[in-house]
Amino acid sequence: MKNKILSIITIITIALISGCSNNSNYSKNMAISGATPVAIEQDVQKNKTVTINGLVKKEYILNAKTLNSFAKTRIRTKEISPDGKFLGTYIYNGIPLYNILEGIAPKKPENAIYDRPLDMIVEITSTTGKKVTFSYGELTMTDDNSPVTLAFHREELLPHKKPEKYTKNIEKGDLTGLKIISPREFDTARYLDNVKTITLSVFKTPDSILPKLAKGKKCSSSGILCVANKTAFKPNFKNIKIDKIKNWLRVGHGRGFKGVSTAEGYNLKEFLKKNFPNCTDKDYFMFIGCDGYRNLFSGKEIFSTKDGNSFMIVTKIDGKKPAGNQLVAPTSDYFLDRAIWGLTHIVLIKN
Repeated sequence: MKNKILSIITIITIALISGCSNNSNYSKNMAISGATPVAIEQDVQKNKTVTINGLVKKEYILNAKTLNSFAKTRIRTKEISPDGKFLGTYIYNGIPLYNILEGIAPKKPENAIYDRPLDMIVEITSTTGKKVTFSYGELTMTDDNSPVTLAFHREELLPHKKPEKYTKNIEKGDLTGLKIISPREFDTARYLDNVKTITLSVFKTPDSILPKLAKGKKCSSSGILCVANKTAFKPNFKNIKIDKIKNWLRVGHGRGFKGVSTAEGYNLKEFLKKNFPNCTDKDYFMFIGCDGYRNLFSGKEIFSTKDGNSFMIVTKIDGKKPAGNQLVAPTSDYFLDRAIWGLTHIVLIKN
């Protein structure tokens, strides 16, 4: 009888240990905090899907199962409307758009004047037809700090004292659909509820007055032309602030490490405001080199983010002229690929 009781105790003990090990993540959090963890993993609900189309090799329909296979993130936001109204503080679970786009193959027509994706836009449409747009480069070449995210879960971030009486958060409850959030930006102008489609496309540009793509061409810029409404004019550099950035760590998407440098040049934000006085953060800017390479930037990232403060037209790298004489450089990018050497044209695109 005594042996039978000992056997039962042993079996129960093993079962308890096994149960604890199967819930090891919870146990670790309990060991750290002594309470139920707040940041727990969330899944995309079954009824949430998004379609990716446009200039891609094939149309992609991402259902909840597919979306759940992507690496996710959890982001806190402090939200202000475009007209300055405080909207609240929230926590989102979602998928950085970069994680999705790096698995999507862009494809332009065979006769496209430029066959690379960095002049493309990513247009996101809701079930009601509302739209927001981003440049392809600002979604794929920037760093992982506060990325543009396809959110699928939301909760209020409440103050610690008397949270039950807090009334400053406008939004209540979880999301009813997928939502684009852009937490780098000061306001919610490029937030979008109930996302339905993500479309890759290009803007119309005055290609007849712009350099044609010539891969491998060795050339230099003798100067920059600004283009607005199909009219080209020489820029004014007078009284534009000169910036200096040390320890610019340059890594290319295709060829890797390029060096650590000190860059000096004109502040891009001031340059654009002076030479395109009617531009706003809703506009876009295309930068083209003498070899025809081009990159697209949104006015929103230039004028309304901290990263935009570090964008410049470089005049010196480590005390010497940059290759091609003129260089536009988003020095806060993760990858170097949006830098345009031998810069000859800057085109304002009204969106």
